[in-house]
Amino acid sequence: MSAVASARQILTRLHEVMAGRTHAQHKLDRVVDIIADALTSEVCSIYLLREGALELYATRGLNPEAVHVTRMAVGEGLTGTIAKNIETLNLAEARAHPDFLYRPETGEEKYHSFAGVPIVYRERAVGVLCVQHVEPRRYEDVEIEALQTTAMILSELIAHKELVDGENTFDLGEASTETEILEGLTLVKGLAAGAAVFHQPRIEIDQVVAEDVEAERQRVYRAFDKMRDQIDAMAKEPEFGKGGEHVEVLETYKMFAYDEGWSRRINEAIDSGLTAEAAIERVQQRTRMRMREIDDPLLADRMHDLEDLSNRLLRIVSGQLGTAASQGLRRDTILIARNLGPAELLEYDRRRLKGVVLEEGSLTAHVVIVARAMGIPVLGRVHGINSKVSEGDEILVDADKGTVTLRPSQPMWDAFDARFAKTREKQAAYAELRDVEPFTRDGTRITVMINAGLRDDVSALQLTGADGIGLFRTEFQFLVSSTLPQRERQMRLYRDVLDAADGKKVIFRTVDIGGDKAVPYLDNNTAERDENPAMGWRALRLSLEREGLLKVQARALLEAAAGRQLSVMFPMVSEPWEFDAAKEIFEDQAEFLRERRRQMPDSIEYGCMLEVPSLAEVLDLLLPKVSFVSVGTNDLTQFLFAADRANPKLAERYDWLSPAILRFLDRVSKAMVGSKVRLGICGEMGGRRLEALALMGLGYTRFSITPAAVGPIKELVRKVYLPDLTKHMQRLLLNPPADMRAALTEWAEANDIELD
Repeated sequence: MSAVASARQILTRLHEVMAGRTHAQHKLDRVVDIIADALTSEVCSIYLLREGALELYATRGLNPEAVHVTRMAVGEGLTGTIAKNIETLNLAEARAHPDFLYRPETGEEKYHSFAGVPIVYRERAVGVLCVQHVEPRRYEDVEIEALQTTAMILSELIAHKELVDGENTFDLGEASTETEILEGLTLVKGLAAGAAVFHQPRIEIDQVVAEDVEAERQRVYRAFDKMRDQIDAMAKEPEFGKGGEHVEVLETYKMFAYDEGWSRRINEAIDSGLTAEAAIERVQQRTRMRMREIDDPLLADRMHDLEDLSNRLLRIVSGQLGTAASQGLRRDTILIARNLGPAELLEYDRRRLKGVVLEEGSLTAHVVIVARAMGIPVLGRVHGINSKVSEGDEILVDADKGTVTLRPSQPMWDAFDARFAKTREKQAAYAELRDVEPFTRDGTRITVMINAGLRDDVSALQLTGADGIGLFRTEFQFLVSSTLPQRERQMRLYRDVLDAADGKKVIFRTVDIGGDKAVPYLDNNTAERDENPAMGWRALRLSLEREGLLKVQARALLEAAAGRQLSVMFPMVSEPWEFDAAKEIFEDQAEFLRERRRQMPDSIEYGCMLEVPSLAEVLDLLLPKVSFVSVGTNDLTQFLFAADRANPKLAERYDWLSPAILRFLDRVSKAMVGSKVRLGICGEMGGRRLEALALMGLGYTRFSITPAAVGPIKELVRKVYLPDLTKHMQRLLLNPPADMRAALTEWAEANDIELD
């Protein structure tokens, strides 16, 4: 008998049982009889979740006296393992499985083979359906599929309370009320609290059994047509017109979308009596179970693609399209998603969005760059978050420590609130320094600027009292766009930023894309893909090769800064000739505009980032050409140590206060002495109080940091007597201690400088 016939037979007979007016236990007893007969099984048992444990509710073949007596915890024995992992087990010899647990009251010692499937409701196991045979054998695929379809039908009957008496309730897999702490990878540091909101709201399948099979089939056909049209339309978008990894993903999507085997399996599930939604979910459950058995990462990725496509099909057939952003956030929110794109993040209300927790996510993802600019904490690689949290659950995100607390207890809230309160107190104190110029005790003026990348970031100038924008990352506009931003669009952004800065200096860094910031609309030959993209074909290297890209940006910047000063900074300069080539493109565009009598900037100054160590060896050749140099500590550190900061095993291994880094920075600072070139620090290092202290001691007096760090650094500056700090830093560099961080901390404490 086929799986379709078995499931249809079971479904027909279940309807007959449900139509009767007998009590729930009798119905359950009839259900196991029906399943056992349909599958010619010697044993069929149903375990249901009640009061946190799996209880034997009905059986045919085991000792009937074990019913409502045999109980086991989730994760205990074979049945508990199925519920815990939401997986299918198919064993020729049950005792050979490491999780096998013998329960003598059941009388199951004579049975060798075992198969069990979870009864799933709202992505949680609420029970387990099992069959057993005396003879050792693995169950055929058609038998397993019939069991899985039956389990889906049982979940609906359970949900509608058709298999339970009023006084004998059991768990429906509702959200846990227990506190749970999960660990993840810190992508953007910070603290956040709010209610869980799913980026893609879950689709509740309220009706599992079809009333009209043919009508359900037509619904699926229409959904497939619409999904295929969507994918074909994606293929025609400009961002898919060139080669690249995204094209491979799209080709995989097309392969699955037009796969007759996938559509046939869904049709077979409908033939068994399921609705269109239930049929898609039924096949998707099978895919998830297969994914758990796959060791090949490439094949596992392809199965993930199929799951994504199944979600798309399910949303189309149910009519539930769109994300939570389109519905609006009603309270402080922690967004839950598998992955998230930068453009999707920007759709959310920044006043309500407090944090993001991702099932996957990586340090190099574009969304991390945007989230950091928005000041939103992000925790990634939190495995199982989607199944362990429910919409509306209260969540505490500690992206400093890499943890997320689900449904926190009151003491946890109190401790978290205390940390928040301490943070707010400090923020209030820092806010009072907004209009105070940061002078050291000896009268040295320290320039404190902010990093920005979005139009809205410029408002932080007024909020923090920063001296200007030391780094405006122009690539953000490129990262969140599906097509190459046109000149007019770029110009509007740059002009708006200058207007909002209201006369304060803004340093525009030319676009830093490519490598680890790949965009889909530029060629990326997969055969020549960088093994280490951070050190590959990116930033100025890419811009000089694609001269048209830099020409358009140069025109946009020059026109936007008409009547004002324009400050341009080139990223990832390795040798002086690269700076010369980039500046020449700007000068050519300036001449082009002059010839056409366009209004020009009052003045143009050029600088570059020092993040490639080779540039330090030719500073004598570079300095006569530039107005300023900004040391990019993030990339510089990974290049010096050959340690990819996107690799979590290496991210925290190399300390910014190591003698190697500090000596390098000291050498750069001393090379500037006597020149008129402004030297600054750009990156996270300058925004940390202890690191900023060391930098000031090395002669760095210009910082471009995150807006949140402006207040703390201003407050630090006013406590420093620079001559003493400079002497101490030189002593430490001459004879480095075993722990440079501890030595500098000790000096700070001895001089009444707080570092927290």
